[in-house]
Amino acid sequence: MKIAIMGSGGLGGYFGARLAQGGADVHFIARGKHLQAMRGNGLRIEGPEPIHLAKVHATDQPAEIGVADVVMLCVKLWDTEQAIAQIRPLVGPDTAVISFQNGVLKDQFLRAAFDERQLMGGVGYVATTIEAPGVIRQTGPMQRLLFGEFDGSRSPRGEALLAACLAGGIQAELSTDIRREIWQKFVFLVGLSGTTTTIRKPIGPIRSNPQTRAFLHDVMSEVVAVGRAHGVALPEDYAQVRLQLADDVSPDMTSSMHHDLQRGNRLEVRWLAGGVVELGKAKGVPTPLNRAIADILALHAEGGQP
Repeated sequence: MKIAIMGSGGLGGYFGARLAQGGADVHFIARGKHLQAMRGNGLRIEGPEPIHLAKVHATDQPAEIGVADVVMLCVKLWDTEQAIAQIRPLVGPDTAVISFQNGVLKDQFLRAAFDERQLMGGVGYVATTIEAPGVIRQTGPMQRLLFGEFDGSRSPRGEALLAACLAGGIQAELSTDIRREIWQKFVFLVGLSGTTTTIRKPIGPIRSNPQTRAFLHDVMSEVVAVGRAHGVALPEDYAQVRLQLADDVSPDMTSSMHHDLQRGNRLEVRWLAGGVVELGKAKGVPTPLNRAIADILALHAEGGQP
């Protein structure tokens, strides 16, 4: 299976390395020092289950790769439109384009660019950071990929990708309700990213303090209410379910948005807490806590000193 990874950072690099280790024909699309390091020294995954791929296919010219069976879109959300333009040479009539980006607004951009039959939905769970060019550190044991056709069918291409993931040791699942899975992650991600970035602490102390624990729960409750208003089959008490997940992860776990704030990088807050506000307005659902998160982080959204 020929798989192109558009955006080879924490998520794309990690899962791409596992797919390559499992025997898939993986092509990484990267840039800058990260690309140079991958070309010279391969790709290294540090953490609970280390991987070192001494040689990988890495490029900053997607057209060199040719048509792929699967294109995994893993870039930051602000790079989506540019990435879509770059991956067009990779996409043939039977190619599956899957966004593993954050949020729920991501697939709108793909639907505007490609035929619905070329799209699958995807969700990725992993805590990683780029430790150095060519080196990705997994900061907790959780790793999982979910993907599926938007019509709920178990397609041959979905089954083939599932087999490739399992061969690489990825905890993967072919979903028959991928829209709900995307929203389930959105609930947790908005809570995790919003609290860790505004409070500037990992999940451990946030979940342990009664006041910040209640804040985390209530931020996620707003997302649940918005999703239900948009017709997503989330139980009313789903924020409590996600709070249990927050109790189960490593206390050191944080969010990529928190890492970005610490490094003075751009933030995805516009599509996370800001996305909740936007989608809430469309259905008349109040989202005061997510509005507060978006407002608190507004001056950091474009990067600069944390």
